[in-house]
Amino acid sequence: MKVGFVSLGCSKNLIDTEVAVGYFKNNKFDIVNNPKEADIIVINTCGFIESAKEEAINTILEMAEYKKGKCKYLVAMGCLVQRYYDDLVKLLPEVDLFIKIEDYNDFWKKIESLIKDEEETKIKSSNKSKMKKMPLFMEEDYLQRIISTGKNYAYLKIAEGCSNMCTYCAIPYIRGFFVSRPMEDILQEAEMIAEQGIKELIVIAQDTTKYGIDIYGESKIAELLESLCKIDGINWIRVLYSYPEGITDELIDVVKKQDKICKYFDIPIQHISNDVLKRMNRKTSKENIINLIEKIRTNIPEVTLRTSLIVGFPGESIDDFNELYDFVKEIKFDKLGVFEYSKEEGTPASTMENQIHYKTKKSRYNKIMSLQQEISGEKMKDKVGTELEVLVEYKSLDGKYFIGRTKNDVPDIDGVVYVKTDESISLNTFIKCEIVEVKDYDLVAVCK
Repeated sequence: MKVGFVSLGCSKNLIDTEVAVGYFKNNKFDIVNNPKEADIIVINTCGFIESAKEEAINTILEMAEYKKGKCKYLVAMGCLVQRYYDDLVKLLPEVDLFIKIEDYNDFWKKIESLIKDEEETKIKSSNKSKMKKMPLFMEEDYLQRIISTGKNYAYLKIAEGCSNMCTYCAIPYIRGFFVSRPMEDILQEAEMIAEQGIKELIVIAQDTTKYGIDIYGESKIAELLESLCKIDGINWIRVLYSYPEGITDELIDVVKKQDKICKYFDIPIQHISNDVLKRMNRKTSKENIINLIEKIRTNIPEVTLRTSLIVGFPGESIDDFNELYDFVKEIKFDKLGVFEYSKEEGTPASTMENQIHYKTKKSRYNKIMSLQQEISGEKMKDKVGTELEVLVEYKSLDGKYFIGRTKNDVPDIDGVVYVKTDESISLNTFIKCEIVEVKDYDLVAVCK
């Protein structure tokens, strides 16, 4: 039988999809890219915000159309299923099997039961609203995952869930409380990734700074990174999503001293007004955030700082917003993303008073993004004339450029480098380039 996959949402979700692909491949199923050819279609859904939920539902309905052809079974898994299991079972009879995150350790048993029709697979969940720690995939499952991001980079998930309980966020209700993976298992998977010739390792969790606290009694992210640096074959190691209150002097020092680690901090601060931070149930303050940024830039002058912000949070006054605007203008982040607050049912913020009108949220979003565009433009111009190392990933369709990334750029999120050269360059290799031009958020370079 042939199986097709659709993976929606974040990179953490993508790893779960890769594990699922590994299950099928190791059980002698053929993996296909064209859903028309698939006997089974598996959709890994996202349910984080409203737009993601709509995309997931539309994708399920779109894939259901293939059941009129060759497709025999439609399977849905992931965050939307975990969050709305009972409702989806009632509303989407087109789906033959829903697999919740809490059932991932029985993933293959459920697939076999579906195909063999040994039991009813759409059993209703009796505990969809309970907060708990979700079981991870078995460690051997991570080792058999089929990496879908090519030879350039792969994600390495070091933990599941989140215990921060920010009032706007549904992740703890979907993915459960924070659960770290044992360090020896993570290192074994990293070795497997290196053996496949992959050059960049992207370490991810909902909050990487919390790694190890639940099983070792203290944060072990710095120790984990030092151990990962010892693995041969990996050139770059990148860490994503480090909450400000968890970034210690030890972590900063490791990032500073280890050449393999990208001097890149992705710090989702969400806001800077202390009043808003308190209502968000964030564990930090404006003063602490400013001090942290100053400390990082002092210790690592070449650092790239990225953050994410939320505008239009319930009760965000014009003074709160102006404070955020002035902060962005003063700090000048290298990279910055903005989200309009999304009212997610079941979260404390969804019932707060003073919900902000959608037009106000859109206006505030546009103002911050316009400001950041100016800041990014100036920072990009400063790179002209500098020499940077580029990981070459593919060639442009017109054949004029080789395209790659620097240590300052996260795949599919940040910009790329267009390399002009008359010589042939092997893909998945590192080259030295001189930056000669800026194109919006991308750079143009020539080979040295």
